[in-house]
Amino acid sequence: MITPIVEMDGDEMTRILWKMIKDELILPFVDLKTEYYDLGLVNRDNTGDQVTIDSANAAKKYGVAVKCATITPNAKRMTEYKLHQMWKSPNGTIRSMMDGTVFRTPITIPSIHPAVKFWKKPITIARHAYGDVYKSIDIKVDEPGVAKLIFEGESGKREEQVVHTFKGPGVLQGMHNTDASIRSFAHACFKYALDLKQSIWFATKDTISKKYDGRFREIFEEVFEEYKDRFAAAGIEYFYTLIDDAVARVMRSEGGFIWACKNYDGDVMSDMVSTAFGSLAMMTSVLVSPDGKYEYEAAHGTVTRHYYKYLAGEETSTNPIATIFAWSGAFRKRGEMDSIPELMNYADQLEAACFDTLNEGIVTKDLANLMEGVTPVVKNSADFIAAIRSRLEKRLS
Repeated sequence: MITPIVEMDGDEMTRILWKMIKDELILPFVDLKTEYYDLGLVNRDNTGDQVTIDSANAAKKYGVAVKCATITPNAKRMTEYKLHQMWKSPNGTIRSMMDGTVFRTPITIPSIHPAVKFWKKPITIARHAYGDVYKSIDIKVDEPGVAKLIFEGESGKREEQVVHTFKGPGVLQGMHNTDASIRSFAHACFKYALDLKQSIWFATKDTISKKYDGRFREIFEEVFEEYKDRFAAAGIEYFYTLIDDAVARVMRSEGGFIWACKNYDGDVMSDMVSTAFGSLAMMTSVLVSPDGKYEYEAAHGTVTRHYYKYLAGEETSTNPIATIFAWSGAFRKRGEMDSIPELMNYADQLEAACFDTLNEGIVTKDLANLMEGVTPVVKNSADFIAAIRSRLEKRLS
């Protein structure tokens, strides 16, 4: 390696797996160079969350990062970890600072068949991770009255719309987005589609939300003009439709494309796609900024239940595949950026060793009941990683 990868360590069971993966599958084979940041909840609390900001700045500097799953604390976690405050989601902070779009793709194997019989190839969900309901403001109404949406511009312009005249109790919500964020989302989607050489679908509900969703459609069409010729040369397409039509089409498709979604749609559809393909533990997540910076991680959380078992000295069978693929994705991108074919080959062989292991029926407990045509042999976490290492050594010998 020439340039470091930014390494963001995390929490609970995934932190335990993180070290096992490095010790068994990376350090024996790679001249590893990382700039390390401990994003474990304890260190985030000790640093006033400055470590999260520092790690995001490092990712912007070096262009490639790999992240372990982290805890986003709630009231229970505040008590458990004796936190100074309820810190924000590290993923949210990093996404905001990198102005990134999240792409989630299932890892598929022949013995686990998708719940949707038509699907033959993975479907990547591109989620616009800004605004909409996640940045909304809510009011609970407890009496009759008028709700208004008002914009007061710096120029003195004022625009007012009546949202609803309440005759009794109810609720209302205000959301927003920005042209800059939508434009970044579009650029990231089109660049990633070219990276993967896959067509991209985009869907909103602009027939109903004519200005809000309509603005998404307009900006995507404007930005696509910059990519149209490259898409044609790559033999891929950009396809827009309504969200309800997209859902129907996706269910009848063979897969093998990127599905770009607004924030809420992407949140929901990524879980639907991961479950339909088998397991959230078999799904990668890549954060891509519009200027071509990448952060790789597993789509799942910190596997708290297994961590408590681990602390109690009990054996666990936690699936490390998505975390391994986060590392392999980061190595492949680092090798591509720095023109190191050996590093790219290592990433390919690491993933192939994972597939060799799974295809032989050697699995963690979560996959055993999903496999067809194979007699699964369930291993604990350490033995499963050891099985991958033995196959990796054969491939690299």
